[in-house]
Amino acid sequence: MIRIKTTSPEETIRTAEKLGSLLKAGDMIAYKGGLGAGKTTFTRGIAVGMGLGDNVTSPTFALVNEYHGDGMTLYHFDMYRIENGDDLESTGFYDYPFDENVAVVEWSENIEEFLPKNTIYITINTISDMEREIIIEDGGRFADSWN
Repeated sequence: MIRIKTTSPEETIRTAEKLGSLLKAGDMIAYKGGLGAGKTTFTRGIAVGMGLGDNVTSPTFALVNEYHGDGMTLYHFDMYRIENGDDLESTGFYDYPFDENVAVVEWSENIEEFLPKNTIYITINTISDMEREIIIEDGGRFADSWN
């Protein structure tokens, strides 16, 4: 488990950018954190780290936003309104080629039982208006990158 404190949105983006540069095809990231914690901001950093640019917006009304690059695509899901397996099935979630791309899921608590075992969990805790505590649970995969 990795714990990082950031003191600005820019610092949160830089942290996520570092993580994004380490991701590989098949990675699934599940966010935990309240409204306004910075999940979309973190996703912006991941996209930059993956070489996809920073034109990232919340998928609240679209359910999923796709950011395409030369190699991989980043799928950015919002599961806020998903309440059960039938709801998830109706979104087309299982039709996405996750093995070849990267996915991030906001409000992952709503679909946790349906996520793969190797999912990377990122908890973003709000400390103050600008400060965040970011906890990365990755089974030790990225530990050397933050030493």
